Amino acid sequence: MERTNIRFDDYLQQIPEQSRATIQTLNQIVVDIFGESERSIWEGTFWGGSEQTIIGYGDIKYKRSDKKQVEWFMVGVALQKNYYSYYINAIDGKQYLVKKYAGQLGKVRIGASSISFKKIEDLNIETMKEIIQIAYAQTLNT
Repeated sequence: MERTNIRFDDYLQQIPEQSRATIQTLNQIVVDIFGESERSIWEGTFWGGSEQTIIGYGDIKYKRSDKKQVEWFMVGVALQKNYYSYYINAIDGKQYLVKKYAGQLGKVRIGASSISFKKIEDLNIETMKEIIQIAYAQTLNT
């Protein structure tokens, strides 16, 4: 995946109208902590080989398993085919924050660093804000 020059408002107009309000809400939760200047749109082939568009917040660099250093985002928001996702690349010790807070996030599906849900009402927003605040603090230390 690569960072693009697509503006958030242009991206928003490209997604189905029925998903716009939810994406705007998920975006605002992150922007309230990271700020708009930390936001960019990423596109390309994601893990597993699927084509994705992700709204990324906060720049991080890390070494992949092949030792190549890459740029990435700390927090991501994505509209999938049948659900919404947050990607949180922050850790506590050796554990992704998503795993640490899994039991407090609501009616969601948890991946290694992802949280997926069908409706925003299924997500515990207060816990999500807490996780994003920790993730933001970690970007300040990188």
